[in-house]
Amino acid sequence: MASKKFPQEFLNRLKAIKPKRPRTVIEHILKHGSITTEELKTKYGYNHPPRAARDVRDHGIPIETFKVNGTDGRKIAAYRFGRPEDVRGGALRGMRTFSKAFKSTLIQASGSRCEICLQEYEERYLQIDHRIPYNVAGDVGINSTDAGSYMLICGSCNRAKSWSCEHCENWRKDKSSSTCQSCYWASPRTYAHIAMQEARRIDIMWMGDEAREYENIKARADAEQTRMPEYVKKVLRRHVVPRRDKDDPSP
Repeated sequence: MASKKFPQEFLNRLKAIKPKRPRTVIEHILKHGSITTEELKTKYGYNHPPRAARDVRDHGIPIETFKVNGTDGRKIAAYRFGRPEDVRGGALRGMRTFSKAFKSTLIQASGSRCEICLQEYEERYLQIDHRIPYNVAGDVGINSTDAGSYMLICGSCNRAKSWSCEHCENWRKDKSSSTCQSCYWASPRTYAHIAMQEARRIDIMWMGDEAREYENIKARADAEQTRMPEYVKKVLRRHVVPRRDKDDPSP
């Protein structure tokens, strides 16, 4: 699809987006009409293609996902611009840029740690993320009174959240802020569901000297030919006995 088919206002909005990753996606689509996950990986080195597409959406630009054949013949995802009139809110605007001062506000409130996995990181490794995805609720503003609408998360958790949100029916269709607010990815300490699924999740990391403990546990799991998550659940079930009523006759 040639760029001349888009309204000039839409093209001006695309031109105004400067960050490298969304800029790369935009320029490729303008030149070729679409971009595939394969191209994002092999040509541009982005190991999480949906995140690159989301970067464009986060700036208020409509992006459609469709299927094409990859070089090996398998179906893969591809991305192209949606309708210019579908720019979020009917206005050519996008996600705000976060200041260093605002990031410092979040660190002062919650510490220099990922809100999801609770691990501490150097400030530069933490990313500011909307608790409720921008695609659902837009940008709620940036000042100290809005700090509770954002959180700091590490790159790994950000990728996991992106994948989960983009496969959620609420993110894709309903766009209910209240549904997002009660989700694990927005409120990891008090949540009712994960991407609208009845589920509970715990993220555990073994850091530094603890890595040896992990290897020991993994060796035992491998010996039983059991995946680590299932092995950890098995150990917990063995040692955490549910409370029973004293009149309950079950063993």
